[in-house]
This record gives sequence, structure tokens and C-alpha cells, in this order.
Amino acid sequence: MRFSAPLKSNSKKVMLLGSGELGREVAIEAQRLGLEVIAVDRYQNAPAHHVAHRSYVVNMQDKNALLEIIYREKPDFILPEIEAISIDALFAAEDKGYNVIPNASAVSKTMNRKNIRTFAAEVLGLKTGPYEFVTTKEGLREAALRMGFPCVIKPVMSSSGHGQSVARSIDDIDASWEMAKEARGDASELIVEAFIDFDYEITMLTARNGKETVFCEPIGHEQRDGDYVFSWQPMQMSELAKERAQEMAKTITDGLGGRGIFGVELFVKGDEVYFSEVSPRPHDTGMVTLITQSQSEFALHLRAVLGLPLGFTFYGEGASAAFKSEVHNYAPVVDVDETLFSDNSFVRIFGKPEAHKGRRLAVALVFDKVEKALEKARELITKVKDA
Repeated sequence: MRFSAPLKSNSKKVMLLGSGELGREVAIEAQRLGLEVIAVDRYQNAPAHHVAHRSYVVNMQDKNALLEIIYREKPDFILPEIEAISIDALFAAEDKGYNVIPNASAVSKTMNRKNIRTFAAEVLGLKTGPYEFVTTKEGLREAALRMGFPCVIKPVMSSSGHGQSVARSIDDIDASWEMAKEARGDASELIVEAFIDFDYEITMLTARNGKETVFCEPIGHEQRDGDYVFSWQPMQMSELAKERAQEMAKTITDGLGGRGIFGVELFVKGDEVYFSEVSPRPHDTGMVTLITQSQSEFALHLRAVLGLPLGFTFYGEGASAAFKSEVHNYAPVVDVDETLFSDNSFVRIFGKPEAHKGRRLAVALVFDKVEKALEKARELITKVKDA
């Protein structure tokens, strides 16, 4: 573990447990509000480390190591920013009176697909597609036959789509079983989901400050291998579907409780809405709000945590495109074409210390009508290169 001595400060202190590109934007917003920022992650020079007052490198699943940092720094707010984290440490910190955002129980439920799916479907009664949980390859094979093909297979705990696959026939089961082992988390149990013939999927960003709940305009997104590639805001949908999406988002976030922003992922078929997943933190598809809103999802997250008013202006339509590395490289350099910067577009580089194939290193943002913004975002991202 590496750490520097804490400073004496009268500012409120936030500790980020996970310091990637989303955590970096949270850290920047926290700095703007005069908060002291402590960034913690499993590797050195993570993006949020660059903009924090102090940083730590630690095994994020080591309960005692995390608690040592928490007790040393005594943060006012603990903001988990990743799934692969010691939940026991969060419960122990909460028992000691520390304020985990939104709360340790919500983090525990949402970091595990089994926990959140059963909570949403069986406790809250939210509409989902059919699903089963399995622990063996034979169990996977039998569940897939019951679900029908294609079906979606995911580890109960993973991030950024790692370990997720779509089995289109019984011949794909062996490959899906092996792919699940690539999860960043827990692949000892898998969820097998019947494929919902949905029209589109959205993220409904939902912010709670203890007094009010607000919704951002729905965000449409395109995924590849279970990971976000493009997102746009707003997603055009019927008023009835939008109302149902907001109702579902409020039901799940009320059920989880606490303050902060939640990324509620939903499938939409006509006017019908199905629950998929929820993250109790800013969402990668929500990076588009950096250009479409007066208060981005990151600013809303901090406001909600502090109990501040959540009013904001939606400026207009826009899109985002993630740049993913094609090479493995230490201290990577991202080469940016000057045409990425115009009166309605720009790029944000995350500053990650290592690149590997498929790792997100930057995002292009375009402010324009969705169709034009997406077209330009797709074009611009081809001009970002590994250097």
C-alpha cells in the first residue's frame, strides 16, 4: 500500500473507492465545491489520482487494507466507484458511523446481478425478462435450453461487459462458459437471461438528495461485447414509455435508498419497460451529459451527496463515442486530430497509465441533433489514435 500523510483541513472530505475516468470527473466536481478529495484504486496513477489531494494504491478487495485507509483519513463521504470492492469493508465502515454513498446495502445489492435482479423482480415486483442462476457448465446448458436461443450469459459480478456473451445455439455454451471466466469480479455463478426482443435500451440517470428525485433525459446507447461504445441524449421514446421508465427508476432507487446518482438500465419494447440493472454511481453512458446539460451527471452526483438542490438545464441534444485502444502500451499517448475540436465538439482524454486492447482511453462529445451528433461522433472517434 502506498500513501501520503493526510493534511489538516476544515473542508468536508470525500473518498473515492475506484479512481477511473468516471471517478476523475467526480473528483473535479468535488474540487469545484471545495471538498477535499482522496482517491483510492488498485493501480497507481489512476485517472482520479491526477486531480485528488491525496491518493492510495491498494487491493480494493482487501477489507483490512481499505479500512486502514478509511480510519486514517476519516472521510465525511465514501463514494464506491467500482463493483470489485470489499463490501465487508463498507458495512464495517458504515457500522462505525461513516457515510457510504448511497449506503452499503445498496452497493451490496447492485454489485451482484443475483442480488439486484431478485430484489427488483421478487421484492419490488419490477418487470424483467425470464432468468435463472447457475453454477456449473451442465447447469448453464440446461438453463439455456429452457430460456431458448439466443440467450444472454453474464457473471453475477463483473464490470464493463467483461465475461458477458450471447449464446445463439447450444454449440456456443462451451465458449460462453470460458468467456465468463474473464469477468472482473465473481464468475462462480452466472445469470442466464432470455433474450428480450426489445426495440432499444436506455439509461435513466436518477438523482436523489434526500428531499427530491430528478431524472435526466433518457440516454440511448449502443454496446459491443457488453460495453458502451456510443451514447446519445435524449433517446426518442413515447411519453407513456418515458413515464413508465421514470416510475421504474424511482421504484428501484427508492428501494435502494440513500443519496447520489443512479444509472438505471432499462429495456424498452413499444410502451413496455423492463428492468435490467442499476449502478449506484455515475454511469459510463452518461458521459454525454458533459456536453448536453448545465450540470453533468458528475455534478448532480456531488450535489445529491451533499443534499444540495438538483435543478439543472438540459441544453440540447448530443452524443458521445468511446475511444478504445488497439494496442498494449505503458504510459500510452492518445493522438488527437485537431478536427475533434470545433464549435460543437471536443474530446476528453482519461490519462490512464496503461493501455490494452479494448480499454477506454478517451471520449469524443458532440453537441447537435442526435442523428447528426452520432454521425459526427462515429467519424471523430476514428480520428483518435494510439500513438
